[in-house]
Formats: sequence, C-alpha cells, structure tokens
Amino acid sequence: EAMATGDAEGAVATAKKQQPGTAKSNTKKNIPTINMDNGSNPPAEIKSWNPFMGNITDNNAGLEMDETAYKMHHALTPEWPSLTLDIVPDKHLGDHRTRFPHTVTMVVGSQADGVGKNKLSVLRMSDLCRIPGSAGKEKTEKELDDEMLGEEWKHDKNGDNESDNESEDDSEEEEEEEEMDPVLEHYSFPHACGGINRIWICPHNSVIVGVWSDSGVVSLYDVGGALDVLDRSALGNSNSKQQQAPVRKMRKDPFFVYSGHSTEGYAIDWSRHTPGRLATADCDGNIHIWNAEHPVTPNDIVAKYGAKKSLSSPWGNSSFAILDNPSVEDLQWSPTEATVLASAECGGYVRIYDVRCPGKAMISNKVHASGADVNVISWNGLVGNLLASGGDDGSFSVWDLRNFQTPDASTPPKPLARFQSHRAPITSLEWHPTDESMIAVSDDLGTYIYDLSIEEDDPDHQNGNNAEGEGGSGVEGEIPPQLLFVHSGSQMTKEAHWHPQIPSCVATTSLSGFSVFIPSNL
Repeated sequence: EAMATGDAEGAVATAKKQQPGTAKSNTKKNIPTINMDNGSNPPAEIKSWNPFMGNITDNNAGLEMDETAYKMHHALTPEWPSLTLDIVPDKHLGDHRTRFPHTVTMVVGSQADGVGKNKLSVLRMSDLCRIPGSAGKEKTEKELDDEMLGEEWKHDKNGDNESDNESEDDSEEEEEEEEMDPVLEHYSFPHACGGINRIWICPHNSVIVGVWSDSGVVSLYDVGGALDVLDRSALGNSNSKQQQAPVRKMRKDPFFVYSGHSTEGYAIDWSRHTPGRLATADCDGNIHIWNAEHPVTPNDIVAKYGAKKSLSSPWGNSSFAILDNPSVEDLQWSPTEATVLASAECGGYVRIYDVRCPGKAMISNKVHASGADVNVISWNGLVGNLLASGGDDGSFSVWDLRNFQTPDASTPPKPLARFQSHRAPITSLEWHPTDESMIAVSDDLGTYIYDLSIEEDDPDHQNGNNAEGEGGSGVEGEIPPQLLFVHSGSQMTKEAHWHPQIPSCVATTSLSGFSVFIPSNL
C-alpha cells in the first residue's frame, strides 16, 4: 500500500505484495499451436534475463519473478520515491531470528516534488511470511528422521497415530502461516529542509537518525517516540512491562540542524567506536567531523571541523583544484581504529584520513586510472583490512589496506579482486554482518549478492573478474562464479542493506519502491 499523505500516527495498512523478479517476461504471449505432423511451428521461447548483457533500455520492464528463488519476498510502493533507507535494530525481538513471520523496521527519506512535502518516515513491516512452498522452508523433526532412517522407517510408522497427529499439526501450522497478511505501520516526521539524500542511524543509540538534505543541511532526529508507539501497537492489549512502559516524548522536528556545509552532499557515517561522532562530506569536497556526548542532545553537539566557507575547512583537499567535480561521495569509519576514516571521491580516488592529522589524507590513491568516480565504499566489519569500492564505470573492487600504499605514488595499488561485469554504475556496497566473504552490491538494474570465497575453476579465465587492474570492462554477459543471487525488477536501485538480526535478509530502495527479501540459496 502507498503510504498515506500527511502525518500518520501508527497508521496501519496491508503491505502490497509486488512481484519484481529475476527471470522471465510477464508480457502475455500467444503460444502457437504445435503442428504434430512436421513440428514446423514450435512454442514461443522463454529466456532467462542476464543483467550483464548491457542491452537493457526499458528499466527491467517485463521481468517476472521466479518464486523458487526466494524464501521470503515483500515489496511496497511509497507515496514518493526514496534514495535512501537504514534498518532499525529491534531491541525486543532478539538476534539471529530465523522463524517466520519476520518483522522489519526501517527509516526512509522521501524525494517529493515540493520542499514542504518531504518526510522522514519510520516503517514497520510485520507478519512477513515465507513464500508458500518455498525451497527454504525449514524441515520438521519428523522430516529429518525420514531422511536419516530411509524408506523402511516411513513404512513402519504408517500406523503410528502420534506421527499422523504430528503431520496434521504441521499442516495446520503451515496453512495458518500462509494465510497471514503482511502489515505496514508507519509514522512520519516533516522534513522542511528539502529532499533527503542520505540517512544513517547512530549505532550507539538507534533512536538518533542523521539526515543529509539536498539543501545542504544536516539534521538530527530523535525517532524514539515513534518506535515506542509502534512497539505498543505490536503488543496489543498485553500486560507486559514493555506495554506498560512510558512512551518517550514525540519530537516532530529535528533537535539539531547544522548548516555549515557550503552545498549538499551524500556522504555520512557514524563512528563505530566513539559514541556520537559523525562525519559528513559535501559535493565541494569538504569533510566535517562532529563530536558529541552520549546520549546525543543539542547542547552536546559541536562541528569540530565545520566552516561556513568550504575553502576554510581543514579537510578541504588541495588536489581538488585540478578536478571539475571535487565531490566526496561516501565516507566509512574504520571498524578497528577510532580515528581513521576512508572516503570515496570523484576522479577515481579513495583516501584514508586520520582525525589526529587534520588537513591532509594519510593515504591517497587513484584506484581508477580512467578517472571514473568512486561512488561508494564499504569497510569489512569482520576483517578490518578489507575495503570494497564501487565506481561509476560499473566495476567494484576489494582492497587489502595493508598493501594500499604503493612506493610510487603514480602507480595505483593492486586490488585483491576487481569485478567488471556490471553495465551500470555501482550505487551501493555492504559487507555481510556475520560472513566476512559475502557482500551485497547494487546498480541501477538490481541487487547482487557475491561470495568472494569462491575461487575460479579456471584461474586463466577472468570471467569478468580482473585483479590485475582495470584492463577493459569484462566479457559482456559472462557471470562471475562468485555471484550467488540477483534481485531485479526494480527501477534504478539506490541502496541495499543487510538486516543485522535476520540472517541473509536484504532491504532495498529504488525509484519504484522498497523490497525486503531472503534468497533461497542463503
């Protein structure tokens, strides 16, 4: 269901199941009758779609979802498109949740056709069931016994009433699960500063949301009151302590607004080590560091490196003088070092900074000799020396930061792996929260999941994976063996995020709406 207009307090709607998918065309075809005499009139051919062919001009129109590829898939269309989303951790539902139905809470920001229409919205999607008959359904204890003990066990137990009763109970549970409809609840906050470019939830206090706007303003929102309202709605009339707990004050406006940047930006990241430390960067190439105490309050926040004019910022990079577009596109704090952060920049650069040495980059490398912009980066949270970068030329690379600095500044470092099969700019990268070798990648055509631990069968055959450098654009249409899953059908996918508490669950946002899914092979 599209989100209702205006400020809705805990409005409830049924989430619409859409069917973006990966394989077949949904255009109705008139399959001709086969001539049984001579076979001269064969049936119409149905082909699988390859996103790496590079000849897609209709925004994935005509794709039909293959339900066997998913354990779970749900999608919804908002009132206005969103460039960004972030997942809110659930404090009361626990980690490593595998039982259906699932509940997913997200914060999203709109890109409306008028400044006063934009909103920051908290979405809670509950009763998210598996696809009926999906291959990913967990086996019951009885089914596991059947597999282990074989056919003889199956014949011997036919007369066992208890087993029959268990079978009936399992069928009833499955039928009940399939009949549940997904539910959407949301609460919206007005955002008077324009369209929302990027949002990021504070890892140390998940009720604080940083918002980058297209008017060059960074705002901080407290969404704790909205989360309390949604929690109470989920508990219904129960007498639990959570239900009886007081609801936090509802703040409709941001509690802090910073306008020290000279123009808009997209790069924003909270430090994993220092509570309340936030880095933001703009399209003029300046990085501002925010210091704050925990919990975050208006009086605690100061812009340590903020400046009204971008040229006076100590993080302005002098090398940008030779670039037509000196934008910093993405920022990532180190998962192991509290003072170190990396930036993805136009012109093909990835730079490493240390806040103890303001005014210059500690390491600066042009990772794309062609000068293609680096759109996104992602620092591996489990292996601190691995950094992934995605470019405007459709390639993404994995770097070992222990070898990132080369003796000759004119010689770019060698990546551990470079994938060049994509035919559209890379828009998002994110390492799996619990699997060090798995990464989710998105471009305009879809979302892709790679397992980088898979090796080439033929090491001499690159198959779109070139670790030696740029060296071309990969072989058109060839699928890298590391690619595990493709989710397509959305128009212009912008971000993809792993759910930190539901294994292998991915949430995406695109021009056509949001998707939440679990692949069947993960």
